[in-house]
Amino acid sequence: MASLVPFLLLLALLPCTIAQPSPGYFPSRRFRPAAFGQFYSNLWGPQHQRLSQDQSALTIWLDKSSGSGFKSLNSYRNGYFSAFVKLQAGYTAGVNTAFYLSNNQQYPGYHDEIDIEFLGTIPGEPYTLQTNVYVRGSGDGKLIGREMRFHLWFDPTTDYHHYALLWNPDEIIFYVDDIPIRRYENKVDGTFPNREMWMYGSIWDASDWATDNGKYRADYQYQPFIARFKNFEVGGCTTDSSTDCRPVPASPTGSTLSDQQYQAMLWAQKNSMTYYYCQDSSKDRSLYPEC
Repeated sequence: MASLVPFLLLLALLPCTIAQPSPGYFPSRRFRPAAFGQFYSNLWGPQHQRLSQDQSALTIWLDKSSGSGFKSLNSYRNGYFSAFVKLQAGYTAGVNTAFYLSNNQQYPGYHDEIDIEFLGTIPGEPYTLQTNVYVRGSGDGKLIGREMRFHLWFDPTTDYHHYALLWNPDEIIFYVDDIPIRRYENKVDGTFPNREMWMYGSIWDASDWATDNGKYRADYQYQPFIARFKNFEVGGCTTDSSTDCRPVPASPTGSTLSDQQYQAMLWAQKNSMTYYYCQDSSKDRSLYPEC
């Protein structure tokens, strides 16, 4: 028995891992990955982008001179958008790596946006995955963000993981490895984006707010800051699609989440969510009628 004591002590010191539940339904399996150029093109910082030979993988980076961004070739009225992403380890404070829908170029000062943002960090602290929804200018000037943030149940710097947005007329769902981590419903008029949007990706310096509200800023002695994307998937209806085009379903039944998906979402929020705007008592609740 005495010989078991050191072994049991060692087990107690090992880091705990959280078993990821199965959502039972995998939207990512509905689509085949396509070459970057089939859906996207460079938007800015071309000298800070590198495509693999087969165009399945894109590396973008930020240094003191510039960041980089890309944009979908088409605009969409609904859709499913995903990629595998791998982030940089070490000191990345102030760096924002984003994968998001927006129409800010079409409606400057009055735009809609649906965000997946990876907020950089300092060594020893986890990345923050921030999800957000802006509606009709609420991200311009008078900020009315609808943030939900997570510390993921894995290290996003050690391997690629799958991140996705599903946007249809009824709901927005954010996925990590096919686990729905957040569902934002179309519940109240004026709180849901319903105009055409383009899909974007970028890496940029958000030192003023990204890491502990600007406490830690980008430090360019650690440059370049690198983000890797691969296996892009897009499905849904472009703005020019016929009226016969149907949105990508959120579940096997085609509407809302299945019970198993819903339980997986509750698991993700219980174990990984660090902030939810509807639970923030400092917010003016009149600005968030959906809460």
